[in-house]
Amino acid sequence: MKKLMMIMVVVLVAVLAGTAIALDTSTLTVTASVVGTCKFNTATATLDFGALDPNSGSPVNATTATVNFWCTKGIAGESITPDNGLNFAGTRQMLDAVSGDLIGYSLTLTPDANPNMGPGTPRGVAIDGTIAFADYANKSAGNYADTVILTINP
Repeated sequence: MKKLMMIMVVVLVAVLAGTAIALDTSTLTVTASVVGTCKFNTATATLDFGALDPNSGSPVNATTATVNFWCTKGIAGESITPDNGLNFAGTRQMLDAVSGDLIGYSLTLTPDANPNMGPGTPRGVAIDGTIAFADYANKSAGNYADTVILTINP
């Protein structure tokens, strides 16, 4: 009987204690933002004009180089711009380090028309180049090169 009385007292205290505690609630707002960004997947690429023949009398078009990139989903209107290269003087120019001769060239960048879907869905920008015949007709035999930095902005 004493045990039963003790159990009843414990249950009564527990019930009274439960009703004496007032509950309250609060709201937690959770937020985040996704930064709109664009990045290149391809660290370097080469646009190769090949061997220029001064007897051809024709301009030379380079084999298309493709540079891959991605932008955050929903970004529209990204811009990819080339700088002027290392030997710019009114036009981009490749330098033959031995002779010091320069060959002018032009670049055309054409991004594909796919929508930006994030890093899992890369896109490409085709890069074409042209050298006018007059820019290489009277140049020294040698290896000509330039470095152009591409910048992408969302």
